[in-house]
Amino acid sequence: MNTSTDKVILENLMARLKQETSSEHDRMEVLMQQAGVFESKENYAQFTLSQYYFQKDVEHLYLDPKVQQLIPDLDVRGRSEAALQDLKDLNVEPQQQLIATEMIKFPESLGWIYVSEGSTLGAAFLFKEAQAKFGFNVEFAARNLAAYPEGRAVVWKRFKQTLDEANFTEQEKNEVIKGALNGFNRFGTLLEDLKNLK
Repeated sequence: MNTSTDKVILENLMARLKQETSSEHDRMEVLMQQAGVFESKENYAQFTLSQYYFQKDVEHLYLDPKVQQLIPDLDVRGRSEAALQDLKDLNVEPQQQLIATEMIKFPESLGWIYVSEGSTLGAAFLFKEAQAKFGFNVEFAARNLAAYPEGRAVVWKRFKQTLDEANFTEQEKNEVIKGALNGFNRFGTLLEDLKNLK
C-alpha cells in the first residue's frame, strides 16, 4: 500500500471502527463461549435478557433528532421489542429499568449503534444455533436474532455508507469510535454478569 491509500483508510470511519474495535470483537467471542449460551435453555434465556437490555440502551439513542436525521431508516432497526417477546416465550420478565446511555450524546451515540448493527451479522450464526439446539425460530424465542426483512447485508451496507458519507471531522470520528468501545464494554459487562442478570 502507498501512503495515499493509507490515508484514505485512516480517514474512512468504518475502516477505523473495524480496526480499532477488532480486539473487542475477539473479546465478545470469548465471552460468548464462556457464557455457554447454547448449553441450556436457561443460559439462552439469560443471553436474550442481555440482548434486551443492550437494545434498550441503543434504542434510547434513536430519540435524538441528530441520529434520526442521519439514519432515516431507524424504524427498521432495533430489536428490543423482539427480544421482549422472546423473553415472554422463555418465561423471563426483565426487572431492570436502568438505561446505560442516558448521558451519551451525538456523535458518540453512533458508535453504540454501530455495535448493535454489527451484531446483526453475527446473529445469523446464533439464529441457526437457536434453531438447531432448541427449535426456536422467528415466531418463538429467537425473533431478536432473525434477519431484517430486507436482509442483514442490505441494511448493514446502508448503515456503513451513511457513516462514511457523513463527512465527520477527525474529532467527531474519534467520538464515534469512543462510543463503539463503550458500547462493546457495556455488552461485555452484560455477558460477564449473565448468570446474575434479572
